Amino acid sequence: MNPSRRPVVAGNWKMNKTNPEAVALARELVAALAAPPACEVILCPPFTALTEVSLLVGGTPIRLGAQNLHAEEKGAFTGEISGPMLRSAGCTHVLVGHSERRRLFGETDAMVAAKTRAALAVELGPIVCVGETLAEREAGETMAVVERQLREALFALAPDAVPRLAVAYEPVWAIGTGRNATPAQAQEVHAAARALLAARFGEAGRGVRILYGGSCTADNAAALLAEEDVDGALVGGASLEAAGFARIVAAAGAGAPR
Repeated sequence: MNPSRRPVVAGNWKMNKTNPEAVALARELVAALAAPPACEVILCPPFTALTEVSLLVGGTPIRLGAQNLHAEEKGAFTGEISGPMLRSAGCTHVLVGHSERRRLFGETDAMVAAKTRAALAVELGPIVCVGETLAEREAGETMAVVERQLREALFALAPDAVPRLAVAYEPVWAIGTGRNATPAQAQEVHAAARALLAARFGEAGRGVRILYGGSCTADNAAALLAEEDVDGALVGGASLEAAGFARIVAAAGAGAPR
């Protein structure tokens, strides 16, 4: 982890927690992170709990994110949520193109690009997710897949938009499987992604924070976060337990400037 880039840990609660359960977890996390962390912390509860969690984290260093958004600001899109709606609920960030959205709900690279632009248009910080499947990794296609996804999602953006976003590398074969990329595997992909962003956007691209996501836990976070180009973590299942998530936050903040 490079201390020039402030690390970030985002907790993706996915489709877990009723409103009372979300409130209880948020209260535990506020207590566990009472001392201002050295890294940025973002919680991404389900849509139904955003407003209540926003009230709990307001005035604390914890920020609020959403798990998805629609590319349009309003319209006849039953069941969808827009960027302005997320802003009004207290969100500052949003996940875009998570592997489960791509795999289970058919989101394409073009859709991810449109959602990224929509987030930036309403001053939401998009965390743009990229990553390969097991078949693609075994075929030696990891870098080609990540490069394609980054090009499609980000390369049409103006350079001044780039500091407002983050990228999350989440190998699909490690999502919710208990398997995680080794620190060396993560570093290899993160370094390649950073080189690609730097080639397109210069110094702004070099400064983009790139998170690792894929069965990141309190036990393996420190080793992953020790790598030069791993700037934080996108945490799934391990974000549903306050003590363990706080340990990941502590690991991310250990090498950060105070």
